[in-house]
Amino acid sequence: MVSVLFVCVKNGGKSQMAGALMRAHSGGSVETHTCGTKPGHAINELSQEVIEELGASMAGEYPKGIDPMVVASVDRVVILGTEANPDEFAAAKQVEIWDIDEPSLRGIDGVGRMRLVRDDISTRVRHLYDELTQ
Repeated sequence: MVSVLFVCVKNGGKSQMAGALMRAHSGGSVETHTCGTKPGHAINELSQEVIEELGASMAGEYPKGIDPMVVASVDRVVILGTEANPDEFAAAKQVEIWDIDEPSLRGIDGVGRMRLVRDDISTRVRHLYDELTQ
């Protein structure tokens, strides 16, 4: 089974969204992990809300730190955003960085912002799934 690790700083929003979307899109055929470089204390409620709008779920998920065993074992590490340090994933087979749209820079906040972030991540997850399963 092909595997992926999604990473952001707090592991409460973007990486959790990507994980939920990959699990939903792949039907469980891609082993999916998430982590944060400086994990927060809870899942972002707006992230969870907009993921559920698409029928995906973050149920049972919580912010997690970096597990070196997971990093070394997955086929791909995907860092969402530019805040996490890619040097922390030197042991990974392959690392890529997704420069995720940040609508707040354009004055878009709240659920509208989160939906735009979700949609950007969703498109990227679908492309990654296609790439990993070819």
